[in-house]
Amino acid sequence: MLLNLMLPFNDRRNGQTFVSPPAKPGVYLSELGFEFDRQAAGSHEIWCNPTTRRYTTIPNHSGDMPEGTLRAILKQADIEPEVFVAK
Repeated sequence: MLLNLMLPFNDRRNGQTFVSPPAKPGVYLSELGFEFDRQAAGSHEIWCNPTTRRYTTIPNHSGDMPEGTLRAILKQADIEPEVFVAK
């Protein structure tokens, strides 16, 4: 499992893998040079890295996040999962 340090588990309803990050993804993104840019539709936030000019959208929901969602955030931000987990 790619993000096995983040306590993955399987949801028995549909077999989807979720991760339980110890903090909100925005906390990690800020440590990697991202800044909160603006509130998006609903409960989503847009984060920007002024150095790399990369943007990513993260959900601002309580609870666990599907692993695929976290992978998509990291791909948009051009962050390797190993770097993210190391933070």
